[in-house]
Amino acid sequence: MNDITRRGLIFGAATAGAYGLLAGVERVCLWAFADNAETDDDPGPVKIVKFADDGARLGIYALAKVQKHKSEWRKQLTPLQYDVTRRAATEFAFSGALYDQHAPGLYRCVDCGNALFDSKAKFDSGTGWPSFWEPIAGENVREKRDFSAGVLRTEVKCTLCDAHLGHVFSDGPEPTGLRYCMNSAALLFVPRKS
Repeated sequence: MNDITRRGLIFGAATAGAYGLLAGVERVCLWAFADNAETDDDPGPVKIVKFADDGARLGIYALAKVQKHKSEWRKQLTPLQYDVTRRAATEFAFSGALYDQHAPGLYRCVDCGNALFDSKAKFDSGTGWPSFWEPIAGENVREKRDFSAGVLRTEVKCTLCDAHLGHVFSDGPEPTGLRYCMNSAALLFVPRKS
């Protein structure tokens, strides 16, 4: 890790800690304080791979993006889900409901239901966030450069609705070497029926 990245991470951790003390019961760190965090205004269509709840691949579909006014998102989502997915906030480590989830199943976008990750690709990264070494389909997530925390990272968003999911890092296990570090509040876990 180079010195600039190390300083950025230390600054980010200190900022997150200070914000956590000020926020009281709020268990989220907002890097982007605007209600209109950057979104892709292109209505699509976008191509995603649909999956049944049992993980069966149903095929590739071209769909219009799910776009709603922020008041509609606020009605649909909890305050934490809204802050994470629509304002690009980050849950505090070990605070989310899914970081320690080990049951077989599918992880969908909490905003639109798009299939994002399979439990087969989940691993314990020790970071306190749900971590996966690959998405269920590359078409279902998109990546973009993010410098909001003072260090260059790669943000992961839902292709279908532009929900902020988390970030991807290059310190994961084989076979990809990637760590998709996601927020529990951005994910809906669907257990696989035996």
